Amino acid sequence: MEMGLIPGTKVRLVAVAPLGDPLTLELRSSRLSIRKKEAAHVRVRV
Repeated sequence: MEMGLIPGTKVRLVAVAPLGDPLTLELRSSRLSIRKKEAAHVRVRV
């Protein structure tokens, strides 16, 4: 939540590093790189 990942925020996966970690997400008008361990706590609705 501290990084802007709050309920209702649209998130798009932009890139995955060659070894699979970190992930780059786009939300609002910025990009955020997080580890898979952190991304596992993000719930996504399709």
